[in-house]
Amino acid sequence: MDYQPYIDQLISLAIAEDIGDGDHTSLSCISPEVVGKMKLLVKQEGIIAGIAIARQIFHRIDSGLQVEQIIDDGTKVAVGKIAFYVSGKELSLLQAERLVLNVMQRMSGIATQTAVYAKQLGGLKTRVIDTRKTTPGMRALDKLAVILGGGGNHRMGLFDMILLKDNHIDFAGGVETAIRKAQDYLQRTGRKLAIEVEARSLNDVRTIMHVGGVQRIMLDNFDVPMTKEAVALINGRYETESSGGITLENLRTYAECGVDFISVGALTHQIKSLDLSLKVC
Repeated sequence: MDYQPYIDQLISLAIAEDIGDGDHTSLSCISPEVVGKMKLLVKQEGIIAGIAIARQIFHRIDSGLQVEQIIDDGTKVAVGKIAFYVSGKELSLLQAERLVLNVMQRMSGIATQTAVYAKQLGGLKTRVIDTRKTTPGMRALDKLAVILGGGGNHRMGLFDMILLKDNHIDFAGGVETAIRKAQDYLQRTGRKLAIEVEARSLNDVRTIMHVGGVQRIMLDNFDVPMTKEAVALINGRYETESSGGITLENLRTYAECGVDFISVGALTHQIKSLDLSLKVC
């Protein structure tokens, strides 16, 4: 998935909403020609994420700003570490400061939380993945942060996968009808999209397998015994995903049932931003 078009739009919006017709505080007291240097200081242990995006923000504000990167995205960092130095016009550095911190603190918080979940799955085939529970407009950054934390991405949006969830199924008139309508739609439009179907019971799993022609079955709010039974029933014929009611505490137990993926909305919507600071050197 190419996230860059979304990132470009986000940076443009962020600059417009923050700077408007000018950073009048800085313009009032900083000479436009004076140059300086700042450092990105880590103030909380975690996984650093968003340096590549920070570089884009700096260069969008002022192509003359120079970034000296010390730490790579996705690296575990300790308090006191310096992620990068950036030098150039002081006015430009001040204009970029908050935008860079807003992006990096959130992305690092997501990467840090994802790493905790991913560690719980050590030695197992199961991969923790994100959902669409993201901050509007920031989904590309949220999903990049999940990758940097060791997780995986589900679909980007409503356009790159067909996911027949409970409401779609109920509106369509049942599991079998929903699947057949989705298959007819893809054939009619010539689109090549994966189909995933949410199962709310073992009978739903049986129906999905009877109809066939899908790539993944989501086991929604199944308890552990039901998940084991469903995985045995599916027997590798389709990808399997557990979703709903899964916490850090029971994550590994579900993974040990043999599912391929576990989707966790908390990776992106229940996070604490990592404490970072841009300081004058």
